[in-house]
Amino acid sequence: MNTIPISVLFGILAILILMSGFFSGSETALMSLNRYRLRHLAKNGHKGAQRTAKLLERPERLIGLILLGNNFVNILASAIATVIALRLLGEPGIAVATGVLTLVILIFAEVTPKTLATVKTEQIAFFASAVYAPLLIVTYPLIIAINWLTQRLLDIFKVEASQRADERLNTEEIRTVVDEAGDLIPDRDREMLMNILDLGNITVNDVMVPRNEILAIDLDDDWDDIVKQITESPHGRLLVFREDIDNVKGFVYLRKMLDGLSRGSFTREYFESFIREAWFIPEETKLTGALLNFQKEKRRIALVVDEYGDILGLLTIEDILEEIVGEFDADPHLAPDEIQPQDDGSYVVDGATPVRNLNRTLDWDLPATGPKTLNGLVLEHFESFPEKGVVFSFNEHPIEILEVEDNRVIRVRIDPAPNADDTGEHRTVNASNGSH
Repeated sequence: MNTIPISVLFGILAILILMSGFFSGSETALMSLNRYRLRHLAKNGHKGAQRTAKLLERPERLIGLILLGNNFVNILASAIATVIALRLLGEPGIAVATGVLTLVILIFAEVTPKTLATVKTEQIAFFASAVYAPLLIVTYPLIIAINWLTQRLLDIFKVEASQRADERLNTEEIRTVVDEAGDLIPDRDREMLMNILDLGNITVNDVMVPRNEILAIDLDDDWDDIVKQITESPHGRLLVFREDIDNVKGFVYLRKMLDGLSRGSFTREYFESFIREAWFIPEETKLTGALLNFQKEKRRIALVVDEYGDILGLLTIEDILEEIVGEFDADPHLAPDEIQPQDDGSYVVDGATPVRNLNRTLDWDLPATGPKTLNGLVLEHFESFPEKGVVFSFNEHPIEILEVEDNRVIRVRIDPAPNADDTGEHRTVNASNGSH
């Protein structure tokens, strides 16, 4: 090298540093790629994505190529820098060259290109794949030999180089991806996606219509009362039983009886001919399973039963869909009908309000494994039936019992502001004025 001009050596050194920067930056870009976006682009025919995805199918070979190239240019750059230092400064120049080259490589071949690669990940990765694809073919025998030796060393520690972390996402990881999508997914769509992910954690008894709220027809009732109930029903399907709701006879679809009603030929026999067999599902069935069963059985309504076969409630396919898209007959951003905001910032809440609605409206995080309604929460808290006017603290919020009837809490008032002095004690207030 003594015959090569200094200017040429400096030029070669600069090129080697740029090459080192390319290897370092491209490694960061290729390893930082969003694998799911890469697969999406590849499926849509993006050539760079397809080429890159193929390279990343065997990442150990790609890394071997990058490290081979990076170490080669760095070592060659170090040798050339040493020659330049010796010719300019003599023996003391070796120490100077080491320090200066270390700083130059750190700035121009490591930190800067890697930082750029995190910003322009796809552009750099796709460009680099066009370089590495042919290089991998040329250096294939050498890369295979290096990987073979590497695997023999890893065998000592019982590690397989081909083993990679499972890239599949679980439900919670998908939830994080959706939540962090930001403006890429509209708020309403994000909310629905979150609700879909929640279906696997919700059982049918979380969303069913409770037994005591089921509107049903008792076949032993007077015929005029039955006709009135049918004509005034707000629902398109009604449960039919005899004497007791556990003695279910089936369901009737009211729209199928319109012809008889319009022609005046609506008799008890005509009505009973439209009763269809009821369908039952266990109370612990997840909503995902219930939805699939509705589809499989071509049903839209089912009765929820416990392990003894007793009826606990009623579930419709609309109940499940509302868990995804929100209430069909109300603004999804407004509180449900059973949760009424007051002028003072408090809420008057129906005792039958599901715990899930409380969590959504008041931003609480009550467990779904306990009572399913506010009434159940209050009874569990007191372990008895509270009197009207009692005020207690629950979930760090003051709650006042406004109305109790037939061993059920009918209405309460909830102050959403946390109780700063939460002693958990109960006190009775003057029920006539409803003050705290």
